Amino acid sequence: MSAAALVSVALLGALVGLVVPRLARRFTAASTRPRPRREARVLLSPLLAAGVFAGLAVAMNDDPALPVFLAVAAVGLVLAGVDLACLRLPDPLVLVAAVLALGGLTAAALLAGTPGRLLHVLAGAAVAGAAHVLLALLPGSRLGFGDVKLAAVLGAPLGWLGRDALLAGLLLPHLLHGGLVLALLVTRRVRRDTLLPVGPALLAGAWLGVLLG
Repeated sequence: MSAAALVSVALLGALVGLVVPRLARRFTAASTRPRPRREARVLLSPLLAAGVFAGLAVAMNDDPALPVFLAVAAVGLVLAGVDLACLRLPDPLVLVAAVLALGGLTAAALLAGTPGRLLHVLAGAAVAGAAHVLLALLPGSRLGFGDVKLAAVLGAPLGWLGRDALLAGLLLPHLLHGGLVLALLVTRRVRRDTLLPVGPALLAGAWLGVLLG
């Protein structure tokens, strides 16, 4: 990808980052869950969104599915903002991400003349969804079924990239979340029974999976 194209993608991400907090607040306002004092607005800044978009562009280069990944990332940023604010992953947003992922990847595969990649997409979604269903059913699990649905959606684009990206995208979120929880416990910022959002870790891990896969 040329430098000019990369800059254009980063600027697009920055524009998305300007809109994301407003959309997140709309879904947060409808929640009945108590909100934390801080809504981590820094995490939803244009700078972060630009970095997310630029990272995807560098990792995927001329992959025909890049626009799909960018669209899913944009929705993911909104989901992360809502989950951070009120521990909730709204079904309508997850559904939008699913439609963008499956519909967009189907179109990309057909236009590129590689319809066989759709099998990898579906397998990725199935494996990610099944793995997180099992995790959610474990005794004492803090994983909600909103997290399970999001993991299945993220499995589709990871499956498009192949086994390595899918495995990284499955493992990294839980390493990130576990490390964060441990750090917060050690510093006494939270207690053992404190509920913490998992959605942002799922999204960050999937993004890293794309970069490393």
